[in-house]
Amino acid sequence: MTYIPDEKRYDKMKYNRVGKSGLKLPVVSLGLWHNFGHFDTFANSRELVQTAFDAGITHFDLANNYGVPPGSAEETMGRILKEDLNSYRDELIISTKAGYGMWQGPYGDGGSRKYLISSLNQSLKRLDLDYVDIFYHHRPDQETPVEESMLALDTIVRQGKALYVGISNYGPEETEKASKTLDELGTPYIIHQPSYSIFNRTIEDKLLQVIKDNSIGTIVFSPLAQGLLTDKYLDGVPADSRAASSSQFLNDSDITEEKLNKIRSLNEIAETRGQSLAQMALAWVLRREEITSVLVGASKPAQIKENVKIVDNLQFASDELNQIDKILQQGA
Repeated sequence: MTYIPDEKRYDKMKYNRVGKSGLKLPVVSLGLWHNFGHFDTFANSRELVQTAFDAGITHFDLANNYGVPPGSAEETMGRILKEDLNSYRDELIISTKAGYGMWQGPYGDGGSRKYLISSLNQSLKRLDLDYVDIFYHHRPDQETPVEESMLALDTIVRQGKALYVGISNYGPEETEKASKTLDELGTPYIIHQPSYSIFNRTIEDKLLQVIKDNSIGTIVFSPLAQGLLTDKYLDGVPADSRAASSSQFLNDSDITEEKLNKIRSLNEIAETRGQSLAQMALAWVLRREEITSVLVGASKPAQIKENVKIVDNLQFASDELNQIDKILQQGA
């Protein structure tokens, strides 16, 4: 059947300007990570994307190595774009990245000009697109000067292969240098993608100030702390959870009784707000003016529908924020 998007999709979503650019992103964006690709059924992947677009999510975030096997997330999205969303390409923000290991040999990883430009060329083929809207350097490369990586991003924009560029996982000093370099080249980068959540507030120390000083947008990954900030762990560690598996990102040793007590206490605050724990955790991230959007992953369409409901309640009373801070300080 021909997919026809919800006509009222833009009435349901809030959009924030990305730094000082003219671009806007939905406050909730969909990350198409390792669960999106050949490992997942195509029918489910298609339903996830359609559900997101129907809810006003216009931004879909990928990377060259996403999916099982790596690259399959882009291939799956490319098929969905061709079969369902080709007529709506100009309404979409498609982003991808390069920076982690993707192919064998000395040129398949890092931040060299060779790797970044070659990787994007491969990504465009998998996506079957002429350009992406945002291209990121996925992580800083200690063996490559920041200036070389940024020059590659500048070249990519000038070649018309990306409209905007960004960086991810860069620290404060590296971010400052990247911003200065791109400004001098005449291709200011507009967005940073760091990890940030109630349980991971590292970027509040210095990075958010650098981002604010340079008028950069921020899109946050792992805002739900790999699923900890959901109702999944309220009664302990379920057997089918990521923490109970052999995941490199979360395991059962990360979930102490002290952490579980904090999760339960946070859930009580969420309930008083009329939200799920996940909804409150996403809204909490967006409380800061520096944050443009939150990246959420999903394995079921229902999760997307629940997450976008945060637009109904993004405000926090000062006493709610104080309560959250006190919970986090317990046992610290």
